[in-house]
Amino acid sequence: MSDDSFIREVDEELRSDRMKSIWKRFGKYIIGLAVLIVVGTAGVRGYEYWQQTQASRSGDAFLAALNLAREGRQDEALAALRELETTGYGSYPALARMRAATVLADRGDHEAAIADFSTIGNDRSVPAAIRDIARIRAAYLLVDFGSYDDVAVQAEALSGADNPLRHSAREALGLSAWKQGDFVQARQWFELIAGDTGVPGGISQRAQLMLDVIAASGQGGQQS
Repeated sequence: MSDDSFIREVDEELRSDRMKSIWKRFGKYIIGLAVLIVVGTAGVRGYEYWQQTQASRSGDAFLAALNLAREGRQDEALAALRELETTGYGSYPALARMRAATVLADRGDHEAAIADFSTIGNDRSVPAAIRDIARIRAAYLLVDFGSYDDVAVQAEALSGADNPLRHSAREALGLSAWKQGDFVQARQWFELIAGDTGVPGGISQRAQLMLDVIAASGQGGQQS
């Protein structure tokens, strides 16, 4: 036997003895760790599957409720949305609350719709973007069913220069001021819209139309 072969065999025996010793001392821990890894991986996969299943079910239920609303079956749509508010997964409960308030507005129950939108707008458990949209929806309804102060409570905080919903907030405030007869305040809000950049086409056209109406009436002071 060559020296190289002898050394190799001795090294293999030493390694084997070392492994036996390590296994004898730590084998149960190694097995336990392996079991934890397997169970943990299975748990993560199972949870991911559960999340996907729940989201899919909530999505299907939400679409079914929207179809009921589109078909004019408002009572059934409202019942389905109320159910989803409590049983839905992820963002669907908040979306269901928003759509339920819209159904109330569509069927003429404006007071309840405003109350629901306002509640959503003040609910910290709801994502900020949805809260802000709810406030805008409440503000637009309050143009016809509330005072300027009511609209301001919902919309004024969203009318700042850096807020992405400022154009809608300013329009609601301008319309409410005009309806209340405060043409100076109304003109100021519509001028903010007209002088801003990136205003959606519909809001921009309506703002300019309102400025023309105010100017033609001789109200609102000198237009800049």
